Amino acid sequence: MAPARVLVVDDSPTMRGLITAVLNSDPDVNVIGQAGDAMEARNAIKQLNPDVVTLDIEMPNMNGLEFLDKIMKLRPMPVIMVSTLTHRGAEASLMALEIGAFDCVGKPQPGDARPFGDLAEKVKAAARSQRRFQAEPPPLAPTSANVNPAAAYRPGRRVVAIGSSTGGVEALIAVLQKFPVNCPPTVITQHMPPTFTKSFAERLNRLCAPVVQEATDGARLEIGKIYLAPGGDRHLQIANPHAPCCRLIERDPVNGHRPSVDVLFDSVAELAGRNAVGVILTGMGRDGASGLLKMRHAGARTIGQNEKTCVVYGMPRVAFELGAVEHQFPLSSIGEEILKITAARREGSE
Repeated sequence: MAPARVLVVDDSPTMRGLITAVLNSDPDVNVIGQAGDAMEARNAIKQLNPDVVTLDIEMPNMNGLEFLDKIMKLRPMPVIMVSTLTHRGAEASLMALEIGAFDCVGKPQPGDARPFGDLAEKVKAAARSQRRFQAEPPPLAPTSANVNPAAAYRPGRRVVAIGSSTGGVEALIAVLQKFPVNCPPTVITQHMPPTFTKSFAERLNRLCAPVVQEATDGARLEIGKIYLAPGGDRHLQIANPHAPCCRLIERDPVNGHRPSVDVLFDSVAELAGRNAVGVILTGMGRDGASGLLKMRHAGARTIGQNEKTCVVYGMPRVAFELGAVEHQFPLSSIGEEILKITAARREGSE
């Protein structure tokens, strides 16, 4: 495969130089141009036709979010946002991901040993991504054959565990907005920087009917609540078979991630067994695949996002190839499928 051709957009010459040096150190990435603001970037995109754009969020004249919105409407292409790792930066990054950015990376902090550590890998993934920039077809109008299962949903005894990474912000919103206020207890590990997860949980809580919160150690799993693993130095598990709850544990990264989807899925397989549903969504790498296989072997129902609707068909692909995925579905159907499986009326009939 030819090197990924990248346009670097940032108002700081120093930051442009740093990003360029990091990317050009990878033989499979080639920075073909730089721009200091949206107007320069617009002209460079027309002239150079890059595979990927890295875009600063805070720029003069037109900020990165405004420019991203124009790109997605007029010339959709993979864009990786560059943001400060602050609460304000996290909010802007989440907005960018909802607009259609491929991913976000944080600007280096003092003392960082590897500035922009995995930026080159994200650029390469973006260049070969399966992203479909056009929206999925609108859902069919309700009929007797496809009535929204949330309308008369009654929760059963199952717990839901979801894992996601690159593209997961959009995917999780699409899934969780299908959940009713009395949804099954749901635990989620999404690969995300520490400062982002609190803002993301708050965002989901505003957008979705159930209560969405960042998971805390010892929080009881309850109907109508969704728990998002906090980014940082701990993994999310579930524990206590008599009164299931969240458990945050200190442990080395698994598959290069902390929190790790595999750590969550392993605990769900052990504690909940057949009373669980495992879901693996879009993401780079293989985190979650072996844990989902353990869940399936333990009797859980398992779902994978299909290739066509993934931003990156990485984690779901590995899980499918391992035999961990019972059924694959397009993103627009996954929320309803979860509700069908976990509804009380289904239990005892499978």
